[in-house]
Amino acid sequence: MITIGIITASDKGSKGERVDTSGPLIEELLKDVGGIVKEYAIVPDEREKLSETMKHMCDNLELDLVLTTGGTGFSPRDVTPEATLDVVDRLVPGIPEAIRMKSLAITPKAMLSRAVAGIRKQTLIINLPGSPKGVRESLEIILPALSHGIGILKGVEGECGSEEKK
Repeated sequence: MITIGIITASDKGSKGERVDTSGPLIEELLKDVGGIVKEYAIVPDEREKLSETMKHMCDNLELDLVLTTGGTGFSPRDVTPEATLDVVDRLVPGIPEAIRMKSLAITPKAMLSRAVAGIRKQTLIINLPGSPKGVRESLEIILPALSHGIGILKGVEGECGSEEKK
């Protein structure tokens, strides 16, 4: 079982002016891999508020995985990557690299993503796009490796380079 927090970065969503469709989609897609959403928040595109929410999910709730959606583009209000960098102890560059690489086969706009991923204590934080289409495509790319990575982080699985018995 993977405990999950979802943070939607949206000025309009936080004011109730827009219905969030990406956050609920994340929850739906992660049920298939045994994920249980313990916390869900819609916060404005404000660096400090996003960082505080991530810290709460990591430090107080001790969740295994925090997924953000939105705020990874070029708009001046898109500050999710910066908020994430404010709280992580270690970066996990392979995750956003894999998402961008695979997404480039779908759209050249994938190169415009500024998403990051990192670890805070024993929680993996991953920035996802804000659109449901981008969320679905990104999760399809990372889900096959996600439970193994979290298992290693929690100390319940062996290292990635271990040879399998034949």
